[in-house]
Amino acid sequence: MIKVTRLNREVIYMNADLIEYVETTPDTVISLTTGEKFMVLETPDQIVDLVVAFNRRIHVAAAGDAGLLRFAEALSPVREFGSLEEVDS
Repeated sequence: MIKVTRLNREVIYMNADLIEYVETTPDTVISLTTGEKFMVLETPDQIVDLVVAFNRRIHVAAAGDAGLLRFAEALSPVREFGSLEEVDS
């Protein structure tokens, strides 16, 4: 979710994954895949920055998840057999 400000200064949180496109008309309009449109105070560049930051937080959290890392290590033949030489034999 990203935090944006409607023209009436009301703060709303929007699902960044549903954004289809952002345009300036001259106000910034965010169009969602659901067909809804929102006019906001943020510029299109600010919206892009918010979405990038949101996605970065999601991916860092997933990569840092110890359970996910242990799962990936468990799938590795090097980890499972101890060394590459043992895999070849």
